[in-house]
Amino acid sequence: MSTLKSPTTHSAAGLIGLGAYRPERVVTNDEVAARIDSSDEWIRERSGIIERRYAGADETAASMGAAAAARAIADAGLQPTDIDVVMVATFTHRFQTPSAAAEVSHLIGATNASAFDISAACAGFCYGLGIADSLIRSGTAKNIVLVGTEKLSDFLNPDDRGTAFIFADGAGAVVISATTTQGISPTVWGADGSAMDAIIMEPDSVQAGITHEPSHITMQGQRVFRWAVGSMGDVCKDALAQSGIQATDLVAFVPHQANLRITNAIVKHLDLPESVIVAKDIEYTGNTSAASIPLALDALRSSGQIKTGDPVLLVGFGAGLAYAAQVALTP
Repeated sequence: MSTLKSPTTHSAAGLIGLGAYRPERVVTNDEVAARIDSSDEWIRERSGIIERRYAGADETAASMGAAAAARAIADAGLQPTDIDVVMVATFTHRFQTPSAAAEVSHLIGATNASAFDISAACAGFCYGLGIADSLIRSGTAKNIVLVGTEKLSDFLNPDDRGTAFIFADGAGAVVISATTTQGISPTVWGADGSAMDAIIMEPDSVQAGITHEPSHITMQGQRVFRWAVGSMGDVCKDALAQSGIQATDLVAFVPHQANLRITNAIVKHLDLPESVIVAKDIEYTGNTSAASIPLALDALRSSGQIKTGDPVLLVGFGAGLAYAAQVALTP
């Protein structure tokens, strides 16, 4: 039997760069409420959102992702040609094929990189961290840029009272590289496809093409709320156990920015110390799906609330129903 050559492996991987892109247009609750018979007070009480950002007509998930990726690469002190792999977590790329990652790699000049997308919706960024960690430590790659980017405004029904006020646009990115100490803990992840109709794009792309109907995000809000509140606390506890550190060692908790009530319920379940900073980027950014965690990380670091090397607990959850969590050290 033939024996294949094994790659040279790396003992550790970590985050070394961070970047974000937020569109210029600010959309207030009053603007959204006018279409859904609602109010600023009702939206704040139900979600914690005060305002959100919408991308311009000339902006796409790929163009925003490229802007965030370029900033993350510069933050890491690297050149685009140093990147081996471009991964993009998104479900709002405008083409079924080719991938958003292929477009992003071209836009940033990552000419030496392979490129592929991750379709895990709001859990996509944390899925990507798990994949990147494995690729780095196996020796398959040395420098990976992971992008979470969404232009959800293209797929919103502005008259849907259940979703119109929630979703928004933006992009965040990190660079994951071979490091001297491990900076990403084992990923706890999973999915429940039996609940795929809880958050779904309807009609599907085939039916939309036949009927000429636009595809819109639909969500069974109470069902998703109960699942997230009932399950994500235990997922986070498992991720902490896998990391080898205690809740008292954490500097920050950065959950997917789905709904402030969900965040508060998970924090209560985890019984986090008051010293742990809880990301609440949703207040001014809305729910940006795969982009929400890196955007929230960037907001915390930019404000000085976290610094390089701080341990943060991350958890993403959403359509699928998919989830993923891990502890990472801040780039």
